[in-house]
Amino acid sequence: MSGVSNANNAPIIRDIAECIVTNKAYLSEIDGRIGDGDHGNNMAKGFAMAEERISDDDSLADGLSILSNVLMTEIGGSMGPLYGMMFEDMAEAISDQPVIDATQFQRMLEAGQQAVISIGSARVGDKTLLDTLCPATDAFASTPGSFQARLEAMKAAAAEGRDSTRDMIARVGRSSRLGERSRGVLDAGATSCCMILCTLADGIIRRLA
Repeated sequence: MSGVSNANNAPIIRDIAECIVTNKAYLSEIDGRIGDGDHGNNMAKGFAMAEERISDDDSLADGLSILSNVLMTEIGGSMGPLYGMMFEDMAEAISDQPVIDATQFQRMLEAGQQAVISIGSARVGDKTLLDTLCPATDAFASTPGSFQARLEAMKAAAAEGRDSTRDMIARVGRSSRLGERSRGVLDAGATSCCMILCTLADGIIRRLA
């Protein structure tokens, strides 16, 4: 099979939620070094709520939509709307697709990327989740070969993008007030985005025949 079924694959989103909840303390710890330290707690709260509402017979698009709704309406912080819009547009991109193949997955990634870009002022290099999301999306689009090979390239680029934020100066958000002092620590949003993309990719890979 060159893709996975949209139907009955919302458990992939539950896996993402579990990953975020498991890493709640770590995400808050790195956020606390240059931010307000609530990234892990807020993310875990929203993702855990979504996990409880997703059922095994929901589609992948349904799972993304449920997660989006929770993040936009039921948690605080700056990341709720950003991730909420990202997941909403990702869900819309595949809502009518019975099978998610590499082409549809790319459309989904690009829709999520554009959603984040459109509602914020950040760009690549500003020490935000875009420093993970954009190179990961680009790597998937530009890598030849099988769906799995492209997913593996996406994971590698996501990790590299996350790690690149360590040497960046924050230019948006609360951490931007620190200037040069924001250098030397990973961005929490870039880190959670890497977790999300890598868990998503692993969920797809496990289901490829």
